[in-house]
Amino acid sequence: MPRRRPSALRGDLPVRRPRPRRYPTIDRLPGSCAADLRRLERTRFWPEAAEEAFWHWNALAHGPLRQLVDPLVGPCCGIPECGCNGAGFRAQLEAVLHALPKKSARELRVLVRALDEKILSRAAVIPADSLDVPWWLGLS
Repeated sequence: MPRRRPSALRGDLPVRRPRPRRYPTIDRLPGSCAADLRRLERTRFWPEAAEEAFWHWNALAHGPLRQLVDPLVGPCCGIPECGCNGAGFRAQLEAVLHALPKKSARELRVLVRALDEKILSRAAVIPADSLDVPWWLGLS
């Protein structure tokens, strides 16, 4: 009996195309940390949650200075959990950092800390209500 070609066997199966990514992957992130992120996003968050938050936080760090200095310029509703300002994305990154394994969290924290330092060096004053409140909530 002649052997059937693989294309003939798979002819009835639908072609599964990967969906295009909405946000780019995080540069300079080791593969083991990226795998831990994918695993965490499948169980506790949504797909590309970390990339989305990192992309927005990176855009705030490297974007126009008026976004950091003048809160009236950006479309901010005043609710930090909304995500229309940088505080919501930084809080999302903090949740991801606390949920990752230690080694992966350390590797991602290095990249986030570099963005934090860039934002803090560019912003003139970031108001804080008290010492117990994270500093990024003053960006709202």
